[in-house]
Amino acid sequence: MIATIPSATLLGVEGTPVAVEVHVSNGLPCFTVVGLPDASCRESRDRVRAALLSSGLPWSLKRVTVNLAPSSVRKGGAGLDLPIAVGLLVASDQLEAEAVAGCGFIGELGLDGSIRRVPGIVPLVAALSTRVVVVPPDCFTEASVVGRHKVRVAGTLTELLAALRGDAPWPDPPAAAPVPPEPASLPDLADVRGQAVGRTAVEVAAAGGHHLLLSGPPGAGKTMLARRLPGLLPPLEGDDALTATRIHSAAAVALPPGGLVVRPPFRAPHHGASAVALIGGGTGYMRPGEISLSHCGVLFMDEMCEFPAAVLDALRQPIEEGVVRVCRARATVSFPARFLLVGATNPCPCGEGGSGTGACRCPQAARQRYNRRLSGPLLDRFDLRVLVSRPDAASVMGGPPGEGSAPVAARVAAARELALERGVRCNAELPASGLDALAPLTSGASRVLEHRLRSGLLSARGVHRIRRVARTIADLGGLSGPVDEAHVCLALSLRAELAPAEAAA
Repeated sequence: MIATIPSATLLGVEGTPVAVEVHVSNGLPCFTVVGLPDASCRESRDRVRAALLSSGLPWSLKRVTVNLAPSSVRKGGAGLDLPIAVGLLVASDQLEAEAVAGCGFIGELGLDGSIRRVPGIVPLVAALSTRVVVVPPDCFTEASVVGRHKVRVAGTLTELLAALRGDAPWPDPPAAAPVPPEPASLPDLADVRGQAVGRTAVEVAAAGGHHLLLSGPPGAGKTMLARRLPGLLPPLEGDDALTATRIHSAAAVALPPGGLVVRPPFRAPHHGASAVALIGGGTGYMRPGEISLSHCGVLFMDEMCEFPAAVLDALRQPIEEGVVRVCRARATVSFPARFLLVGATNPCPCGEGGSGTGACRCPQAARQRYNRRLSGPLLDRFDLRVLVSRPDAASVMGGPPGEGSAPVAARVAAARELALERGVRCNAELPASGLDALAPLTSGASRVLEHRLRSGLLSARGVHRIRRVARTIADLGGLSGPVDEAHVCLALSLRAELAPAEAAA
């Protein structure tokens, strides 16, 4: 007899529907899994056998063939254990086929018959077209995020069979965990003192989604500024929230109690991270990297010049396209990667090159080698480049606190609303072909940019980025007309040239 059970497998951050076909026939007893399974799928034979026997169910001493269709797609993970077991019970006449009609199954089996959670429940459930989906109890909240299925749970094979046969009601889903209140200790922008230019740059970056590079000596407040930027961003909604949730689920990152990622992610990888850890990929399991985990949020790269140059240059294509394509011999996977990049770096290895004290003790060769980590094409992709100096003692010791995050976040939200009216999430995504209509220039502003372009101080891409930044500055000021010379000059001042290596001392 043949039984077909709907399920899904994970490829990157997307779920792929899988039809688990189980055939039981006479012949020498054996259990074969075909259809491009990986090692964990092939090992399901032993897990399914032990789970059935531990649940008091007989093991069929016949020839069992399991086909994971379509056979052209590689299958991975232990989430196919449960559909294989259910298909085996149906094919061996231990369960009526009508009992599982319209149901999809996802879950790993323990040797004691328990049904365990698997990573990537959100994209796996989203790939199923069945009316009902059965998942482990721990996955109920994540599975419910999709909103298109009736989600059932079962903790063991015994509970599942009793519910499918009608001998007992379906187990109640676990009680929803109380959503904790917003933490009162979120980093507040009011803590930053004596950094007027840095505060302005952070506000503009949050409002327009512009990539930001902070350069300055240790203790100047670069990390402090960067960690307060996520608190200025509006919460995620709609497709953005669901995409971020799908990425975190596929990467087995803990989701918030409500199951849906609504706060913009903030990721800060160590400078020893490899290219695969940052970009994504792997061998058997194509996992999203840090740039995808920060989708619709902030990717903060502290000590940016300490990252390998090859790792940094791998960011160039995702910054432009908002997606990263990881190509391997087995598969090619596309990961969403529309993030706000914030970098922080010292002007030289000792950090004192830009302090103005003349205390730099780095040899010239070391300074040159250090600054070459940031290539010209990568630097050109930063809309904002700000030189941060140490604040003066008066502002640190007794100066008044700066403006808090709440009023700044309100201005950021208003600017983002204007961008939505233009058909983009933020002004950094304005197409170059639409800048003349969406960010028109006054004659004075046009002359300033033309002079910079002719003198070689700006590339064509840099001109487009300056116009987007100037549009954001005008939006923050509540001005809807053409971008004037003052907006362009402020945008240019926030795009400072990093100090040459020879002058870093």
